[in-house]
Order: sequence, then C-alpha cells, then structure tokens
Amino acid sequence: YSLGWSGQYEYLERAVERLKLVVPLTLAIIVLLLYLNFRNARDVLLILGTLPFALVGGVWLLYLLDYDMSIAAAVEFIALAGVAAETGVVMLVYLDEVYEWRVREGRMATVQDIRDAIIEGAVQRVRPKMMTVAAIMGGLLPIMWTTGTGADVMKRIAAPMIGGMVSSTILTLVVIPVLYSVWRRVQLRSTIPSPES
Repeated sequence: YSLGWSGQYEYLERAVERLKLVVPLTLAIIVLLLYLNFRNARDVLLILGTLPFALVGGVWLLYLLDYDMSIAAAVEFIALAGVAAETGVVMLVYLDEVYEWRVREGRMATVQDIRDAIIEGAVQRVRPKMMTVAAIMGGLLPIMWTTGTGADVMKRIAAPMIGGMVSSTILTLVVIPVLYSVWRRVQLRSTIPSPES
C-alpha cells in the first residue's frame, strides 16, 4: 500500500522545487548584469545590500492584508527585485555622473561638496522615479479593488509589487544616496593627506 498526495499539494511541491532553482538563478543574473553595467564590485554590493529593503514593503503588505506566501507572490517578489535593482542602478548612474562632472571641474574637495553633488544628482531622479511608481501603482491598484472571479488570486499577485514600490521609492530616493554619501566621504578622507605628513 502507498499513500500519495496529489492535486494542488503536488503542484505546490513542484513549484517550490522550481523556485529553489529559479530564485538563485535570477539573483545570479541580476548580479551579472549589475557587474557588466558598473564594472566594479562596490556598486554591485551597494545595490544588492539595499535590495532587501525594497522587498520589505511587499512583505509588510502581505502581512497587513493577511495573505499567505504563495508561488504567485514569490514570482512577484522576483519581479520586484528586478524593478528595485533597475531604479537603484539609475540612481547610482545619476549620482556618479554629477560627482564625476564636479571632480573634473575641481569642485570636489570637501564633505559639503559631496553633499551638494548628491543632492543635485538625487533631485534629477525624483521625477522619473515617481513616474515609474505612479505607472506601476496605476496598473496594479485596480486589481486590489476587484471582487470578481479570480480576484483573490490576483490580489495576492499584486500586493507584493504595490507594497514593494512604496519601500523601493524610499530606498531609491533616501537610502541609496545616504550610503553613496558615506562611501564618498570615506573615499575623500583617504585621499586627503594627514596633517602629520
């Protein structure tokens, strides 16, 4: 005699096994693409280190709506990680561009110069980021209000992205510039000769 579970349980087990392969593979592809874009490990680690913060909003919204973690939600978290990495990359590009431009002009000697460059670079990124968030929210919020057939599944798919876009916005506009500032200040201190020398 044998006992075998089938139906939804069997599909769930198969999906979990696939996700054990897909999630690390997706993260590896994100790391590879980030490295090919920046050509240095520092920027890659900055984006990867801040990525969990972007996912926090999705986890909190799932918790607040009392939704269980599902395969659909896990797939949406993968999509959210990609969007968060993309917006973080664009923020770093803007920050680096302004920083390098000011270095070429000889206007990067103090901590205040770094702060001014970061503010200038981050301000240029506010409108594009808000447009991205508005477009994604505009597409997903109607799903959260639907009540028809299949709405319960669709809401669980949309919730991680909606919550994640809120925390991703904070990540892109606040956390990444702050971490960038810390890194540039450390770099500036290492290039300034000590008074004893």
